[in-house]
Amino acid sequence: MQIEILQMIEGAKRAKGLTVIIDVFRAFSLECYLFDRGAKEIIAVGALEEAYHIKEEHPDYVLIGERMGKICEGCDYGNSPSQTASGDFSGKVIIHTSGAGTQGIVNATGAEELITGSLVNAKAVAAYIKRKSPEYVSLVCMGKRGIAETEEDTLCAEYIRSLLLEQPFEIKERALALKERAAKHFFNPENQDVFPEQDFWMSIDVDRFPFVLSVQKDTAGRNVVRKYQTES
Repeated sequence: MQIEILQMIEGAKRAKGLTVIIDVFRAFSLECYLFDRGAKEIIAVGALEEAYHIKEEHPDYVLIGERMGKICEGCDYGNSPSQTASGDFSGKVIIHTSGAGTQGIVNATGAEELITGSLVNAKAVAAYIKRKSPEYVSLVCMGKRGIAETEEDTLCAEYIRSLLLEQPFEIKERALALKERAAKHFFNPENQDVFPEQDFWMSIDVDRFPFVLSVQKDTAGRNVVRKYQTES
């Protein structure tokens, strides 16, 4: 098994084989929580305009949209695990567009198989890859807006790689250390409405969920994310 760690949108464009699109803060951490709360499926969208169009066609769908960390106008929720905690997502279809994570999905056109990854389900992701035993694995770190590397996404990729190679890795300590560097914005009292502190703690709850999120095309050619239960 050949494992490559790639970065940002350009990395997503170069991804091949079984590809994991990683966004820890916060897109794919959020999606794990949404499925844990009963969501049926998530339509992952790149362009905000497309997300609005789908919402117009299906007013009953839940629209989650984020740019620059902030909720987009006309959306039901932003990209926050904690701010969606009180929502009722049982059986709901969700439209999700974000500045980094979903951009990776739509740009990974060369992937043979596509799943997402974050710290909250990293061990499940590694277990899934081991069972599939692909020749090539692309771990794509989406970073900040898909154009700048971030410590948390690279950390997640390195952790998944360590699990695949069965190497020791101090993940919980290193995830907690993000508080002092890459995650400082979650502890700024002036922007708790955009980056609530609880989002940090929810996003570094390592290996909380025993499932992976698989991305497949529907009949309309849209990228649809569904939960796939696995053993850790």
